[in-house]
Parts: sequence; C-alpha cells; structure tokens
Amino acid sequence: MLRIIISTLGLLGLVQAQATPQTIKLNSRVAPQGTSLKRRALSPTTIPFADFFLGTDLQWFGNITVGTPPQTISVVFDTGSSTLEFASTLCSTCTSQVQFDSTKSSTFRDGGRTSTITFGTGVGVDPVVGNNYQLTLRSATDTVSVGGLTAPGVSLFLITKQTPTFNIDPFSGIQGMGARAQGLFASLVSQGLPSLFSLYLTPRAVGNAEMTIGGIDTTKFTGTPIFASQAASSSTWQLVSPRLSVNGKTNTLLSQSRTIIFDSGTSNVVFSTDITEAIYAIISPDIKPNPNEPGTYGIACNRISSLPAVIDITFTSQSGAPFNLTIPSSELSVGPFANDPSTCQTLINALDGLNLVGASLLKHWYSIWDVGGQRLGFAPAKL
Repeated sequence: MLRIIISTLGLLGLVQAQATPQTIKLNSRVAPQGTSLKRRALSPTTIPFADFFLGTDLQWFGNITVGTPPQTISVVFDTGSSTLEFASTLCSTCTSQVQFDSTKSSTFRDGGRTSTITFGTGVGVDPVVGNNYQLTLRSATDTVSVGGLTAPGVSLFLITKQTPTFNIDPFSGIQGMGARAQGLFASLVSQGLPSLFSLYLTPRAVGNAEMTIGGIDTTKFTGTPIFASQAASSSTWQLVSPRLSVNGKTNTLLSQSRTIIFDSGTSNVVFSTDITEAIYAIISPDIKPNPNEPGTYGIACNRISSLPAVIDITFTSQSGAPFNLTIPSSELSVGPFANDPSTCQTLINALDGLNLVGASLLKHWYSIWDVGGQRLGFAPAKL
C-alpha cells in the first residue's frame, strides 16, 4: 500500500514500438552486491507468507513478534511504506485483527506522539476515495523479531483507530520495506544482515510464497536476475520506464518516459487516467469506467477470457539494455463488481499523478530489493 500523506497532530493512432528490447538469455545465477557475509554477521532468513485471496490474489503477509514475552503479529511486508504499524488493544475499531497488548510487554516504551496516515492505494482492488484508507497511530518502541532475528528498541506505531475499509484484513498491520532501511530492517542491517531482501509472491494455486530477508533464494527463479537502478534518492522504490506497450503495440503517449513505483502492498496496477484509458483502448473499446466505484473500469465477465491483454513495461538495466516486465492476459480480470456481478473489474485503476505496479506484476517475477545497492532485480519466478 502506498502512503501519500503523513500528518503529525499537536489515444492517438497505434504505432509499432520504436525499439525492440533485446532477448536476454537467463542461464546462470549471480548474487547482487552486498550479499557477502562478514564474520559474526547475521545470516539471511526466510519468512513464509500466506495469500490473502478474495476471488483474486490480493496481498501476502507473514508473522513477526513484538514485545517481551513475544506476541505474534501478522503483517504485510509493504515496499510502499517505511514504518511498522499494527492493531493494538487501544483500537476499538480494529474488530477483525489480532491486537497487540502493550501492557503485557516489559520492553514496551510509549512514545507519546499521535499521527494520522492516509494511503494512496488500499487493501484489495477497491479504489481509494478521499480518506477511506486512514489510520490513527501512537508512537512507541519495543523489541521486534522476524524469522528468528531480533532487534531491540524498534520504532513502531500502535493503531488506535482505523477506517472500516481495513476490516476485511486477515492481518494486523504493515511492516514497511521502503528503499531506505528504517526501523526493524535498519536495526538488523546494523547487526550485520546484508541490506537486501527478496520476494516470491506466488499465485494462490502455486502457494509457498515467501520473503528472504538478507539474501536470495536461487531455487525460486530461473536464470540470472536483471538489475535496474533506483530512479531517485527516495524512500519509495521506483524505476524509470521509457515505454509501455500492449499486445505489442504502443502510441505516442505510452512511449513517453515515466517513473513507476513498485509496491508489494498494492494488489493491482494504478496509472494516471490518460495512460489507463490509452491501455484499455488497445485491449478493448468496451472497457468502460464504473461510476459506482470512481477510478475503476470493467467489461462483461463473459468476454474477459477472449481478450488479449499482454502489458509490457520496458525498463533499462544497469548495463544499458532494455528489458520488459510483462503482465500476462490472465491478470486482466480482478473479479466481478459487487454492485454488478455480470461486469468484471479490470486490473488497472486510474488515479491522476500516480503510476504504480503491484501484485499483478510481482507475482510473475522473483524480485530482489537491494537497499544497499539502490537497485531492483528481477528474474522469472518458478511457478
């Protein structure tokens, strides 16, 4: 989920692509920078993920423990956020999640600050409207562990109030995994853990999704990862894309350079309205906005399977070669609309000013998030 506000309280004609990305043979494995382990350094560890499934793969989450003695809390490891926040017994509106009880932890320290955060993308495939994805938080510190690695005195936030949109969550919170090491991850890196992590976000039918923190699981992908440099000095993971193409076609708008955010906490894809509608115009002119859910689009469910909808997003590797990350046609539908079950929502939501890819792309690629090297790596996931 992408955080957009933090406030502390008190088609033009179709043309063929101008350049064809080269085919890169993936026939060996290399490890990214920063993976060599120093003596007495922390070793990488793997955390299994559960898949939040509601007609489509939505999000993946795993367990951490907080406090002394430890209390188990499930969180989304979210590359669109930077901090740790989770439901607490101070939250009367957190009715569906396991709540952390700070009174039972001898290492808990109240920070005394309250704040609100609003998310630009929310849980599942529903659009963000106004402040419908918002949390009220209270600052604190406590001991946090993940995959057998422990960090004392980690800065965190207790959720004291949440909007009803979070009530469907089977997990209690969010562990931010932004492009700058902070909180839990920063503490582990300071103890010698290599400053990278890898995500294997599989479709429900495949299962065994996981995160490897501090390393790479070479059994989960084929070939050699291709790396691209982080677009800017930012806490948000982002790469520059020179071109988008759909079913092998592009146009003037889609061939413009743009920065795209990579967000493991977002279920589908978000583009500005003009880009969204340019993509849909190539797929089918019958994909239309749904006025009942602003920002969403759909088409009759009985037509989805017959529509080609291969979306290629081009990036440039650190060696200067273009490569594509592909979203296959199978991702076009994210399920029927609640208000009209005969119409299926399509994978791209429109939100002006935001270009972002989430699970619709990431579950087809093994991804390596190299904080120390400020780069992202991708290889075809073994599915």
